[in-house]
Amino acid sequence: MSEETRSETYAELASVGPYGVRPGHALITMVEPHPGHEYAYNRWYEDDHYYAGAMAMPWMYAGRRWVATRELQELRVPEKSAVARPVTAGCYLSTYWITEGRYDDHMKWTVGINKRLNRDARVHQERTHVFTAFQDHEATVYRDGAAGPRDFHALDHPYAGLILQVVDTEGPQERAALLERLRTRELPRRLAGSPAAMVTVFRPTPLPGDRMTYVKQVEGVDTRLTLLWFLERDPRECWTEHFTDLESLGEGGGTDAGAGGRVELVAPFIPTVPGTDLYVDRLR
Repeated sequence: MSEETRSETYAELASVGPYGVRPGHALITMVEPHPGHEYAYNRWYEDDHYYAGAMAMPWMYAGRRWVATRELQELRVPEKSAVARPVTAGCYLSTYWITEGRYDDHMKWTVGINKRLNRDARVHQERTHVFTAFQDHEATVYRDGAAGPRDFHALDHPYAGLILQVVDTEGPQERAALLERLRTRELPRRLAGSPAAMVTVFRPTPLPGDRMTYVKQVEGVDTRLTLLWFLERDPRECWTEHFTDLESLGEGGGTDAGAGGRVELVAPFIPTVPGTDLYVDRLR
């Protein structure tokens, strides 16, 4: 394909389809670098992969990396998690927003570029994907209503912390009931007066069949919800007062028959400082 033809193709793609700012989809990936490779992994992700394997791709318009020091890892619950085994696994978390309605377009690019990165030896192998999933946006609940940043600002706004929460249900109907309860009652109640400014709620989508072999197929496609709590304070400063009971979030009761679920992970993080190795020496 000639350079002129490629340029025309880009112009054609940009002229059709949605191009809003809503985060209709997300990539949420929690990774554990292998012992002894923490610095090398961090430098590879910071200096190359965050850009070439994510932000340079079409329709992925915002991203942020987070880290869990050992102190933060030890706050995680439940002790026996269906997501992280052991529950402390996965000390780095990357979150990315994808333009609503552009998931299929983005996936074609991401599969192609990751195959090329592998061929060019630009993929760090000394790591384990603990929880990696593309997700569809279901809801965002705000503490302050119309005031403050929106969800499409969340990965650029200087939030001081993030909580990744994963809840499993028995089936699709139970998940829908739980989502409704969380959106209308539970999350607004918990956000009121808390250091969390918003919670975004996603559901996982299957990875394509031609995904990279080191990324396992997504679990819980019909039964799981993923919540991201965006915090205005360092989680270590406010954990005991506000978040120690998040393990009970999925529990139904009273008139909420069928609206319950099992919390399989509550994991706090703080933001990395791009271009640095800050916190790498505090992971173990």
